[in-house]
Parts: sequence; structure tokens; C-alpha cells
Amino acid sequence: MKEFTLRPDPDDPRLTRRVPGIDQEGKPIETAVVVERPLTLFLNGQEIVTMMTIGDHPDYLAVGYLLNQNMLRADDEITAIDYDEELETVVVRTRRRTDFEKKLRKKTLTSGCAQGTAFGDLMEKFEEVRLPADAILRTSWLYALSKKINTAPSLYLAAGAIHGCVLCEQDRPLLYMEDVGRHNAIDKIAGYMHRHAVPPEGKIFYTTGRLTSEMVIKTVQMRIPILISRSGFTAWGVDLARKAGLTLIGRAKGKRFIALSGEERIVFDGDRAAVEEEGRRSRRKASVEEDAA
Repeated sequence: MKEFTLRPDPDDPRLTRRVPGIDQEGKPIETAVVVERPLTLFLNGQEIVTMMTIGDHPDYLAVGYLLNQNMLRADDEITAIDYDEELETVVVRTRRRTDFEKKLRKKTLTSGCAQGTAFGDLMEKFEEVRLPADAILRTSWLYALSKKINTAPSLYLAAGAIHGCVLCEQDRPLLYMEDVGRHNAIDKIAGYMHRHAVPPEGKIFYTTGRLTSEMVIKTVQMRIPILISRSGFTAWGVDLARKAGLTLIGRAKGKRFIALSGEERIVFDGDRAAVEEEGRRSRRKASVEEDAA
């Protein structure tokens, strides 16, 4: 895959709108704000969940959500995906009959923004996954990825109030998805990988949001051995990463980063002296929102 096979389109008029207001000096201004809308997901004839999302790539979001919730099997045959923008619904149809009435009763609110939900059996496959021990992360790749991702056109830079997730290979960002919740962004990538048969081998996952338990669980279930964030960690996220053997790197800004799990995969080949410290531009535009989200 080439760099940025798929990435955000900040010029898409459906995703932001201009809103008037005033600034700190009382002067009139107009700024871009992200549009969020509900999307109700059905699996065959059963309503599964209503998500708040920016509305792009509903098909990938739906499939990725079902995969990461263990409602869709990797070998399931998807016969149709029907999206109705007016009704704000997406229906995934499979050849296998499905019934998740019991599972839906065990709904758990997660720490993700935009009312992310997980279910009681979210970790049912977590302990079965064996991540490749021979995967590596070169610090030269990490520095290159941070620069490419943080300077790429995005809704984050245009309007803030949003999270991004990027599937990478070595120093190349491949798929870049954004949404109001980091869980939606990672589900979109999972859905794309499934629909286009993109293998997890040799891949690296990058996110702008916190390294929470949900982000760790989903990355492990996607069988990606390395997870990087420019934000911080939660204790349970670290514990789960260590249990799964996931390389977990946070606070990756400029030449700095912290690894709290899977350090043995890191190859220190990058020239730190040649890496610029992150300036006030780039993603710092919305750093307060990011750290609080």
C-alpha cells in the first residue's frame, strides 16, 4: 500500500461547519466546528448500537465495530452493507444467522469520548491472541511517522475536537481515519483492513488519544504488535499491554517518547539530534482538547 491510501478530507463540507463567535478580545470571529451525527448499526435484523460519529466511511465503521466486539467472525461472509443517510442507519448482513440479545444486555460504558460502548464479552478473545515476537520498531520510523502524521491535512488541524488513528508500516502511514471518538477511528481501520484483506503483519498502530484499556484490547484483537500515541496512558491499558506482549509507546512528541511495555522490540537507530522538537504549530493547536478528551 502507498502512503495515505486513505486519509481525512478537511474540505469535505459534510464534516465541519462554520460558526460565528467572539475571541478573547471580544472581536467577532468565525471558526470551523466538527459535525457529529447519530448512526444506528444493525446486524441483520437486530439493532446493535447507536454511535455518535462524523459520518464518513459508515461501512468500515460498522464492520470494524462488529469485529472488535466479537459479533462478526473473521470468516463471516458479508452479503450486503446498506447505508441510509436520511435514516442515519447502517445494516450489515451476513450469511450466518446472528443473535446477540444476551450479549447486548451486558453493555458497559467505556472511557472513550462520544459515548463509546463495549460489551461484557469484549475480552473473550484477548487472551488467545499471540502477537509476533519478531516485530520491531525503529526509532527512525517513529520520528518519521510522527512528523508525517502530525503535519498531514486533517480535521484535527482544521477544527480540533476529534481523534485520529493511523495504520502504518515501517515509516509509512497507510490509512488515516478520524472521528469524535478514538474507538470509532480504530473501528474504521479494522473495517477497512477486513474488507480489503489488509494483513496485520508488519503493521504499527498510531493514535492521537489516550492509551486506554479499550485501545489496547482492540489493537491486540487486530493482531497489531505496536501501539503508539502522542497522548498518555491509563494503568489498566498498561497492564493489559504487558499481559499481551504489546509494545506500548506514549507521549510521542518530537524526539521524546515513553515506552511502558514491549520495550524489547525497539531499535534505537534514530538520530535524535536531527529531530526537531514539536513546535507550537502542528497538533498542538488542540492539545488541551486532546489531553482532556
